[in-house]
Amino acid sequence: MTTDRSGAAVFASPKAYRDAFEARLARLVGEDTLGVFILALANANYDGVVFDRLHGALRTAFGHWCDRFDGADPRAAAAAKDDVEVFARLRALGFGHLTAARHRHLGPWELQFNPLRGLRPPRMSNAVVNRLYKPFDPGGFHFNKPFLRSEIFWEGELAGTPVRLLFNKFPFADLHGLLVPQAASNRPQYFDAEIHERVWDIAMLLGRTLPGIGFGYNAHGAYASVNHLHLQVFMRADAGYPIESMRWRHNGGSETYPLAVYRFDDRLVAWAALHDLHVRDIAYNLVYRPGCLYLVKRPMQGSYVHSAWTAGFAWSELAGAFSTLTLADFEGLTATRIEAELAGLVIRP
Repeated sequence: MTTDRSGAAVFASPKAYRDAFEARLARLVGEDTLGVFILALANANYDGVVFDRLHGALRTAFGHWCDRFDGADPRAAAAAKDDVEVFARLRALGFGHLTAARHRHLGPWELQFNPLRGLRPPRMSNAVVNRLYKPFDPGGFHFNKPFLRSEIFWEGELAGTPVRLLFNKFPFADLHGLLVPQAASNRPQYFDAEIHERVWDIAMLLGRTLPGIGFGYNAHGAYASVNHLHLQVFMRADAGYPIESMRWRHNGGSETYPLAVYRFDDRLVAWAALHDLHVRDIAYNLVYRPGCLYLVKRPMQGSYVHSAWTAGFAWSELAGAFSTLTLADFEGLTATRIEAELAGLVIRP
């Protein structure tokens, strides 16, 4: 059984994992770091039940941070620039106008409106990229920054690999985290055969007790926001992402997905396909499930123009779950427009 350093069986069951996740989140609300407060607020805001439970504490903490900025408190003055900008937008919006993320279905697709996620800094998302590989930059943003220590949910070893599990600061999935394997090695956002094998093994291990576990991956050039090796962790036990539906040909069904999707149930065959994309410098997004990998190749970010209703398609969008930047887009978007946007990512021969 996988345990953390305190011996608690964090991964023993879906309930144990959720309880540990939410308990750690609640403890972050009152921390004296602006970025940590924003993380706690955004994570609670994603889940209506958690938001209701922590609403009073979040409102109090929000008021304290407003007072600190108004009074030129050193804790406000020392906050990271990105966090200050996000908090300024939060104040303009008003705490009382915050609502939990909203969801709806459009045909086979999922749509989400998450106001807080729309406030996140772009980091590398606006960059024009033309190569899959970019060396790690110790001067850029990465997950070994000291100020991120309090954002770690769990750290230890999984399937023989040292890993760090952080909260996703602006989540768009249930129990959304960041899995950073071999964090101290300062690997860039670029896979090799060893990392693929380790992630596959971690998924298999955790899948024994967490049947809804999965990992999303954005290659550099496929809307990865940080050039430090990481995957995004999610939990979806009852219903998978639309890409996992049995209606699609890649899963044995009769319908054609708007993009070419490759499903692999063999680790070695999957790596051969990934290696081929590396050789040809083709961008891609991945979804790992225990014993299964979905691969979608796509154009490099910046090589095409996406519509204004999206900040760009990453692994979640290519898996069929879309986020909008405004409530008007959430309410007015159609399946036809979504499919037209996906069609723009088809790689032509």
